[in-house]
Amino acid sequence: MAESPAVSVPSSSAPSRAHARAQDEREPPVMRWWGWGEDARAGALPPHALAFLRENVGVAARPCPPVALANVRLRAAEIGADVLAALREIVGRDHVRGSHVERVVHAAGKGYPDLVRLRAGEPEDAPDAVVLPADRAQLQLVLELCARSRVAVVPFGGGTSVVGGVAPLRGEHAAVISLDMRRLRDIELDRESLLVTVGAGLRAPALEAYLAGRGLTLGHFPQSYEYVSLGGCAATRSAGQASSGYGAIAKMVVGVRMCAPASELALAPFPASAAGPDLRALVVGSEGALGVISELSLRARVAPAARAYEGAFFESFDAGVAALRALAHAHAAHDVARLSDEEETRMSLALAGVHTLKDRLGRAYLALRGYRGGCLAILGFEGADDEVAGRRKRALALVRRAGGLPVGTSPGEAWRRSRFAAPYLRDELLTHGVIVETLETATQWSNLLRLRAAVARALAETLGAGGTPPLVMCHVSHLYETGASLYFTFIARQREGEEIGQWREAKEAASAAICAHGGTITHHHAIGRDHARWLREEIGGEGVAALRALKAELDPAGVMNPGKLLA
Repeated sequence: MAESPAVSVPSSSAPSRAHARAQDEREPPVMRWWGWGEDARAGALPPHALAFLRENVGVAARPCPPVALANVRLRAAEIGADVLAALREIVGRDHVRGSHVERVVHAAGKGYPDLVRLRAGEPEDAPDAVVLPADRAQLQLVLELCARSRVAVVPFGGGTSVVGGVAPLRGEHAAVISLDMRRLRDIELDRESLLVTVGAGLRAPALEAYLAGRGLTLGHFPQSYEYVSLGGCAATRSAGQASSGYGAIAKMVVGVRMCAPASELALAPFPASAAGPDLRALVVGSEGALGVISELSLRARVAPAARAYEGAFFESFDAGVAALRALAHAHAAHDVARLSDEEETRMSLALAGVHTLKDRLGRAYLALRGYRGGCLAILGFEGADDEVAGRRKRALALVRRAGGLPVGTSPGEAWRRSRFAAPYLRDELLTHGVIVETLETATQWSNLLRLRAAVARALAETLGAGGTPPLVMCHVSHLYETGASLYFTFIARQREGEEIGQWREAKEAASAAICAHGGTITHHHAIGRDHARWLREEIGGEGVAALRALKAELDPAGVMNPGKLLA
């Protein structure tokens, strides 16, 4: 759990009051401009991991680190002096920034093409200025000014988008600003209602620490958890790793405020309402294309007293899927549910320095009678002591009946400790000339295996045809009664000098396979820029037209996040 943030609570707020106000006073961490996270958290690939990669996909002849920050090339800022002066008047001189480092940090998110370009010192573009409003009033004035001045606005939370969601595209506008939300970090807790209202720039760890100090949790832990903002989670319909139990962010958002150039949309946090279509569902997932989420009212829960993370092995992916489906249909699904296929299981064990299941499982290996393959599932349970014990017992009984072999807590605890570490591994793979990318989808149980096979085949054939045969891995997570998500990871040797083209070919092939075989184009990464051309495939021309009509009402000048969602 993150360290509790420094907070200031007004002296007039007595402990007995239902509402308590606070603010996270720490400046949120900024990630490395060329990769994920912070240097202190990163580590080099161990020799056995490099050997595995060299044998299976190939690596570069020599490591290629990112260029120095001073060597990153940016085009000159083009925003007018009059607009800069007006922005400074609204938010203060210190909160309109245009230094080289600020522009680089806000030049891209953390998708594969973003990182390839940044590491080479050639970002596609950069914002002309970075603007940091302090509250909703300043935010509204900034948007109105930008609409009048033909300046595009790209909302920026933690900068964790992997689908081009924060790319500083200006479209037909005269300039583009990055609207950094980090100063909107207020917290208000209604303990009686288990409702917490936060500024959209508040980071997930800061909220979780604040709630933990009061015996509560939000329960939202996406892989980007350490850096993501709550507004960014809502804008992209994020799904945390424990969503099978806690639900995705869309189910946590009870009320929301969104500032748009034409007006502010304020939706009160009623527990339920039949007052027409749910406008919250339009704001959650709007990706900054309609306006900027400024405030969220979120459902909190009592923090779990007990946690248990188990491992289980299945002889095949098909058998594991059948077991997870049975758990979902029996309403016995765990809070964390993850089933790796054979290839992902093999690579995970190899990168961890585990060469056989015997190394990993000890005595449990004997029960497998020399079996070396298989698929690893992680089953996580959270709640009251007796509740966890009962749910765990029931779920493991169902796993055994489905042919699975529970192997104790060691694999589950190992996953829990490293659950946010994968993006650091991606940076290391890029240094060694290896493309690594992820994509995700969801479909019905009846279609899950067919969809997985189609996407894996599309990636293998496309990258193989380019002379870089890949390892394609997949896991099931985020269980629902009617289906589940599929999360793919593929790695291959980079085609030197054609890194972006290689990625684009694979992305296009996988996206086409998803749409052709009954999957959603994205389960939780959002549309952003990378998936924008596929939105029509999913919601139809009429659906796109309806969204465009709403955008025209809220953002008539079209300055909000051009090129994303509604490209």
